[in-house]
Amino acid sequence: MIKIYFAGSIRSGRGLAGKYREIIDMLKKHGQVFTEHVGDDIAIDRDNVGLTDREIHDRDLEWIRQSDLMVAEVTIPSLGVGYEIARAIDLQKSVLCLVDRDSAPGLSAMISGCSDLRIIEYASVDEAEIILKEFIAENQESMKA
Repeated sequence: MIKIYFAGSIRSGRGLAGKYREIIDMLKKHGQVFTEHVGDDIAIDRDNVGLTDREIHDRDLEWIRQSDLMVAEVTIPSLGVGYEIARAIDLQKSVLCLVDRDSAPGLSAMISGCSDLRIIEYASVDEAEIILKEFIAENQESMKA
């Protein structure tokens, strides 16, 4: 089973939490998603209660290490998501960044200029599902090789 790390803004704004949930549900059809809580405000509180920032950092970094790939929804700028992406690249993970074509304020040059990332704009959740299926299929093929 493929292991997926999903990244989306948590502290920078929860405006896309519903969209995160839909993307996570799509990803769960293909494998294990370590970070389901990102799409659920109640789960975020439950899963992080009593944890220090250091403990959250270390847990999430371990999930990135264990993952086969990362999908990051980067429409809402987030220092944490940018950090997670950089760590995933350092760990040689395949990273897909999704950007909502109609909502994006503009990506940082550190993301849009990074040749180690696949960045794809989408207009609907249905379009995102097609993109995700292709990305996962490509990664499953490369993992078999």
